[in-house]
Amino acid sequence: MNILRYVGYSAGLLLTLLASYIWYQSGRTESDILAFRERVIAIASDTPAPQINTLQVARLPAPVQRYFDYTFRGPVDPYSVVSLEAEGDFRRPLMEHFEPTTAEQVIAIGTPALMFSATTPIFPGVWARPYDFFAEGEMEMKAKIMSTITVVDEQGSDELNRISLRRWLLESPLYPQALLPGGPVVWEAVDDMTARAVIRADGLTADMLFHFNSEGQITFLSTEQDGDLNTPYHGSGEHVTRADYRQIDNMMIPHSFTISRAAKGEVYPFFDAKITSIVFE
Repeated sequence: MNILRYVGYSAGLLLTLLASYIWYQSGRTESDILAFRERVIAIASDTPAPQINTLQVARLPAPVQRYFDYTFRGPVDPYSVVSLEAEGDFRRPLMEHFEPTTAEQVIAIGTPALMFSATTPIFPGVWARPYDFFAEGEMEMKAKIMSTITVVDEQGSDELNRISLRRWLLESPLYPQALLPGGPVVWEAVDDMTARAVIRADGLTADMLFHFNSEGQITFLSTEQDGDLNTPYHGSGEHVTRADYRQIDNMMIPHSFTISRAAKGEVYPFFDAKITSIVFE
């Protein structure tokens, strides 16, 4: 009986120590995420979004003009940052099944800088906490099991930095002021329903094709290069759909999306979600 009591006591103590360690490491992870968010906000405050210039807009490719005419429904303040939350189903890299996921982002509008974090359950009581930060041409990407055990730790490289720059471009329909003339994006004509957006910043260049409908909505974005489907991270993805446009602060903002990897003409979704909160400041 004494042995059983001792074993029970030891097991309880071990579980308490383990829970305390997870609580401590989770706090450190959340502090890191908060610090990255605050850095994005500080960078954003120095570079507010460009404002509408009708003469400059008139020189843009026809589908882009149509998009701005659809999107801006009145005066818009010179915002510098957008904070948003989303929920949906997420497929982890190199996996096939999806799990319910919540995500948060803080993004600079006038210059490419962003902080992304998410929480994805793996099985009951165990979760993954991935997050990535990009600013001033450098990225950092991590994923931790139970916010404690690091399973992905990627530092900036030429390829990852460029992918992160493309990520800011991929998300830009959520903050359309970033796409106006005078900002970091330059538009190139393709056809009446498509235009190429090119962004250059901090010695990096990225581009995506923006596909529009006749109403002026962006329906999807795609890369012109295949993605590497074998990486241990999704990065920006190579394809994203945008739908469910709603008016926020005199701007039409898409509230549903599906982000996918793409290669050899095939599209492989990994995050199918909707915006649950979006705030411009």
